[in-house]
Amino acid sequence: MPIPHTDVMTAPEFDTLTASPEPEPEPETTLPTAAHLLPTASRPLPHTDHQLPPVDHQLPPVDHQLPPVDHQLPPVDHLLPPVDHLLLPVDELPANASSPDLVGRRVRDELMLDGNARLNLATFVTTWMEPQARQLMAETAEKNLADRAEYPQITAMEERCVRMLARLWHAPYPEQVRGCSTTGSSEAAMLGGLALKRRWQDRRRTQGKDTAHPNIVMGANVQVCWKKFANYFEVEPRYVPMEPGRYHLTPDTLTAYCDDNTIGVVTVLGSTFDGSYEPVSDICLALDGYQAATGTDIPVHVDGASGAMVAPFLDPGLLWDFQLERVASINTSGHKYGHVFPGLGWALWRNAEALPDDLVFEVDYLGGCSPSFTLNFSRPGAHVVAQYYSFLRYGFEGLRNLAAQNRTTARALAVRIQGIPPYELVTDGSELPAFAFRLAPGTEGLTVFDVSQAMRARGWHLPAYTFPAPCQDVSVLRLVVRTGFTAELAGMFIADLTEVTRRLHGGRPAPAPPLTVPTAP
Repeated sequence: MPIPHTDVMTAPEFDTLTASPEPEPEPETTLPTAAHLLPTASRPLPHTDHQLPPVDHQLPPVDHQLPPVDHQLPPVDHLLPPVDHLLLPVDELPANASSPDLVGRRVRDELMLDGNARLNLATFVTTWMEPQARQLMAETAEKNLADRAEYPQITAMEERCVRMLARLWHAPYPEQVRGCSTTGSSEAAMLGGLALKRRWQDRRRTQGKDTAHPNIVMGANVQVCWKKFANYFEVEPRYVPMEPGRYHLTPDTLTAYCDDNTIGVVTVLGSTFDGSYEPVSDICLALDGYQAATGTDIPVHVDGASGAMVAPFLDPGLLWDFQLERVASINTSGHKYGHVFPGLGWALWRNAEALPDDLVFEVDYLGGCSPSFTLNFSRPGAHVVAQYYSFLRYGFEGLRNLAAQNRTTARALAVRIQGIPPYELVTDGSELPAFAFRLAPGTEGLTVFDVSQAMRARGWHLPAYTFPAPCQDVSVLRLVVRTGFTAELAGMFIADLTEVTRRLHGGRPAPAPPLTVPTAP
């Protein structure tokens, strides 16, 4: 923003201040004598006996002029506070209150040591929001979403968001969809898993069978929340392993892991390992065949933490959602490609049958009576408000444009990285706007972990990790593009990656040309 020129001098004022002063008229004098014309060294000097006093009368004795040093300067340890007063990080509650300005500055100073969120290429989580959305969150941060009687409009906004998502995900009867907001996709996934388990238990009891050994089938690439679900809620996890060149769940290997105790199959629309979509439609077809052969009906939950807010806008022909009858529930993260800061997820069930009533509690002690199906209770309503703002602000076309720009940037980066030896792509950003790349086999002198560490020194967080067994020999770097990652940042990233690779690899690849990110269609 240009600085307003409110105190700039006018040209005449400037000239007045900078002009040389007019010379003063010299006093009239008589002509100098010859002695005045002589060089200084040739002039007769005045008699000095009466001109200058003796030196010993001019200067006092030194010991009276300066006090002793030990009285002039205090000891150094009196100038510096004790070490424990230097505001070191504390892990004990202070005894007394402090100035809010002082504490605010102290906390803010420590946070300066954290990384720059915009340069974090590891996370799928939103790191940029419009000022208007930030303001709405600040204005509603103190409102408890659990207190629905006190804040009915936030509750209404939550219900509207559920209806919007139901229609976005092609629910046959949007008014029958049951759904709720959560603190994120991890909670939403666990709620989805609990509903699968309860439906399986009810069915087994109706058939007179035991319910002691439930299992859930999923690819080895699932996010850690599913491992937590299996552990916390005592369900046997059956992980379909990766294979070289196949890094997510596919229908050809699925049914061998299913049986009558399988509560459901988890499919992932956007793997955290490489950004790829699992073929949900093909998996449902495989389960249709399994049911025809065995009589066992196994529902599907779609973990769309990222992809459920990308595919509807960029892949309209892809079958993955409630258009597939076998899909019982879907979760997503509002705080990923829903463009809300961290703390928001969504869980939706096709109908009341998919979410048994005995999992939903009626709460009346905050005033009124409201249903509750969450793992926690109190939480801020600000995130729901921000999601409602995001949906209204962008609409379908705006969300499509944001997703398209992210994918376009991701694909441009993937093409550019593929041209930097010794990298090769694992995925190319054509599904989620995220992709994985690795070092070509046989590369010596550096590892992906070296590259990650060197990029961190430049401020970039570019994660490096190893795939699960039996593909543990595959180590990759993964890059996620989100709204706020501009073409300028992409260009700087490519320049830094090229230089870091040149330095670590000992070679000298051609300098990276400026990255050109085409305009999203």
